[in-house]
Amino acid sequence: MSQLFDPARTRVFLRATAAAMALSSVLLTAGCGASSDGSGGDAKASAAVPAGFPVTIDNCGVRTTYDKPPARVVTIHQHPAELMLALGLKDRMVGTAFPDSAVLPELRKDYEAIPELAEREPSFERILEAEPDFVYGGYGSAFAENEGRSRTAFTDAGIDTYLNREYCGRKRVTMKDTYDEIRTIGEIFGVPDRADALVADLEGRVDEAAGQVEGEPEVSVFVYDSGDKSAFTAGGRSLGTELIRSAGGANVFADLDDVFGDVSWEQVVERRPEVIALYDYAGAGSIEEKKRFLLSQPALADVPAVRNKRFVVLPLTATLVGIRSAYAVEDLARGLHPESFR
Repeated sequence: MSQLFDPARTRVFLRATAAAMALSSVLLTAGCGASSDGSGGDAKASAAVPAGFPVTIDNCGVRTTYDKPPARVVTIHQHPAELMLALGLKDRMVGTAFPDSAVLPELRKDYEAIPELAEREPSFERILEAEPDFVYGGYGSAFAENEGRSRTAFTDAGIDTYLNREYCGRKRVTMKDTYDEIRTIGEIFGVPDRADALVADLEGRVDEAAGQVEGEPEVSVFVYDSGDKSAFTAGGRSLGTELIRSAGGANVFADLDDVFGDVSWEQVVERRPEVIALYDYAGAGSIEEKKRFLLSQPALADVPAVRNKRFVVLPLTATLVGIRSAYAVEDLARGLHPESFR
C-alpha cells in the first residue's frame, strides 16, 4: 500500500543523502590543492611536504619511513584503489590492476581514468614500467614471491610497498581493521583529516543500519563463496562474520577457526540457515549460476534459505578491509530484516 509519508523511508532517504554529501565533502576537500593536469604524481603532487613527516609505518613486519607522501602509486586489487580514491588521492595513482566487481558509482569515473595494468596481478616488469614509488596490495598475492613480486624485490628497486592489514597474519578481522587501514593510508599520504572524515562517515553508515534492526530476532546466515563438492565459506575470523552480526544475523559457521574454509554440504543442511549470502566476484561463477546450483541440489531442498529462495548478494570487495564493508552492513540488514526498512 502506498503512503504519502513513510517515516522509515524518510529516515533511509535522509541517511543516504547525508552519506553522499559526506563522501562528496571528503572528495571535494581532497581535490583542493591537488594536481589537475592528469599527470599522475608530477612535481605538483610532491612539491609540498605536509606537516608531520617523516612518518614511520610498520606494516606486516616491514618498517618503512616516508620522508614525504608517495607521489606515484600502483594499486593491485580493487579495494585498495577504492580506498585511495575515497581519500581524494586520484592524482597520485598511476596504475591499477585486478578489478573484481562493480566500482562504487561515486568513484567509477575516477577509477576508469586510471590506467589498468592487468586484469589480474601484473608482472613485476609491468609494474616497473609505470614508474611507481609506492605499491599498495589488497591480497597477499600482490606480493607473490614465486611470481617475482616480493616486497624485497620492490625494496631493492627503490619502491616502497604496503599490504592490506587483513593479510598480515592469521587473526580475526574486524571493522576496526577497516578504520585503522584508512587512517594509516591517510597518515602515509599526509591527509589524516580526510581519513578521519571518511571513517566518521563509514561508522555512521554502520550505526544507522545496525540501529534499524536493533531488537529484531537474529537471522542465521550461510556464506556461499564457491564450491560444488564442498562449500567454501566465511569462517569466524572473517570480516564477513562481523558484518553479518552488525546486520542482525549470525554466521552459521562462526565456529570455523579461520577467515575462509571448506565445509561439507551435510554441515550446511544440519545448520539450517535462513538466508544465504552469495559473494560476487569475477572468476567464481555468476550469481545466477550460484543460485541455480544451490536450488538444484536435492540435499539442500529443505534448508530454509533454499526452500524460501532467500539470498543476499554481496560484492567480495564489500567483505574485505576497505571502504565497502560499511555499505555491506546496510545491504545485509535489508536482506535479513526487510520489514525494518519498509
